[in-house]
Amino acid sequence: MSASEILDQKPVARDMFSQQAAHPNADVSVIPLRGATIPTPKSGRASAFESKAAELRKPADASFPPANLADAENLIRILRELEAIAKRQAPRIAFKANGSILLLDLADIFAVEAEGNYVSLRPRSNSYLVHDSLSSMAEKLKPYGFIRIHRSVVVNISAVEELRPLPTGEYRLRVKGGKEYLVTRTYKHNLRDLAELWVGPERLCG
Repeated sequence: MSASEILDQKPVARDMFSQQAAHPNADVSVIPLRGATIPTPKSGRASAFESKAAELRKPADASFPPANLADAENLIRILRELEAIAKRQAPRIAFKANGSILLLDLADIFAVEAEGNYVSLRPRSNSYLVHDSLSSMAEKLKPYGFIRIHRSVVVNISAVEELRPLPTGEYRLRVKGGKEYLVTRTYKHNLRDLAELWVGPERLCG
């Protein structure tokens, strides 16, 4: 500031002194000096910083909400749970046979057949008699991908390899290992569960 500008500020200084004397608790520092630049409430640097921060807060694409740490942690947790489910061992069935309790993977059982007051579990090899009714077994096994195809047969849908329609409206069903079963008209609607997708012009198992 030049000497002449300093002299110009003397009246303002006298006013500030007078105000301070009359009102000791008043803040007179806010009175600007002549020729002085009046600062804005926010400096240019602070204003630029806030402007940049506001930009960063905006999502790049308005159609996608901004992600945060909680979202990322949630996603990681869900992925870990899915991985654990994928690695989980196939469901098992426990039953009493020959004085012992045996355990079998349900995926290994191709079919369950009625035999009097018993049911015969048919895994890849051998077979086991269990004291139970086929109706009861069909209900227990339904959530695990087993369907009833005959009054005396329940099959594992993952074991079915082939279906052949018959002139009678019934079907011939073949499971892994080559064994075949008859699918009666009473239960043929259950065949829709064999596949998630049926393609082609024909509507099988209608």
